[in-house]
Amino acid sequence: MAIHQTAIIDKQAEIAETAEIGAHVAIEGPVKIGEHVKIYPNVFISGWTEVCERCVIHPGAVIGHVPQDFHYGGERSYCKIGAGTIIREFSSVHRGTQPESWTTLGEDCFILAYAHIGHNCELGNGVKVYNCAALGGHVTVGDNAIISGYSLILQFARIGEHVMIGGGARLLKDLPPYMKALGESTCVGYNAIGLRRSEKFTLEEIAETKEAYRVLFRSGLPLTKAVDQFRGQVKTRTGRRVLEFIDGDSKLGIVGGRRAAQYVTDIDAFENE
Repeated sequence: MAIHQTAIIDKQAEIAETAEIGAHVAIEGPVKIGEHVKIYPNVFISGWTEVCERCVIHPGAVIGHVPQDFHYGGERSYCKIGAGTIIREFSSVHRGTQPESWTTLGEDCFILAYAHIGHNCELGNGVKVYNCAALGGHVTVGDNAIISGYSLILQFARIGEHVMIGGGARLLKDLPPYMKALGESTCVGYNAIGLRRSEKFTLEEIAETKEAYRVLFRSGLPLTKAVDQFRGQVKTRTGRRVLEFIDGDSKLGIVGGRRAAQYVTDIDAFENE
C-alpha cells in the first residue's frame, strides 16, 4: 500500500493493499477504496463512499461530499464510483440526499475537469461527461452517453443510452436513446456515428433509429400522434427501446425537434458531423 505521509486517512476507512494515495489527500468517514485505485494529491473523499477497483481520481476532485441540497439533514447516504472510472481535476460527485439513497457512476466512465455530478444521479457504464458540464440532482444517464463541455442538465432529467449532447446545451427535458441534442432542449438528429462506431447495432437498427428521429422530431406531428405513428411500424430493438423510454415515467417531458431560427447554423453543423 502506497500512502503518502501527508495524507489524512480516517480510521474507519478501508483501503486496499494495492491502492495508491497521494500527498495531502483527505479521506473522511467509512470510505472504501478498491484494488489498484490511484488517487492523486489534494483529493477529498468522504461519507459512505466506495471507489471500486482501477479508478483514477485526479487532483482537487471531491467525491462523496454532502449534497448541495437544503433538505439534507446529515443522514447516511451513499456514493459509488464504478470500476475503471476516471475523474479528472476539480470535478465533484456528491452523495445522495435522502436517507439511504445513492449517487452511482457505472464502470469505465470518464468525468473531465470541473464537471459536477449532483446528488442521487445515476450514470450507466461508459458515460463521458466533459469539462464544466453540470448534472443537477436525480439525473439518470444511460450507457455510453456523451455530455459535452459546458452543458447544463436540469434535475430529474432522463438521458438515454448512446446519446450525444452538444457543447453548451441546456437540457431541460428528457432525451430519448440514440438521439443528439443541442441548444435549448432541442433534438437535432440521431447519433449515427456513435451507433456505427459501437459495433453493437445492425444496419436495420440504425435505420430504424433514423426513422424514429424523422417521425418523432421532424414530422411536425404532436408528440403523442408521432409516437402512435411510429409505434405501428417498429421492427427492431432500437425502435422498441425509444418507445419504452418515451412511455417511461417522466417529470419533465420529452425534448422537441428543432424550431428556433437562432440555432439553425450551429445545429446544421452538428447534425452533419
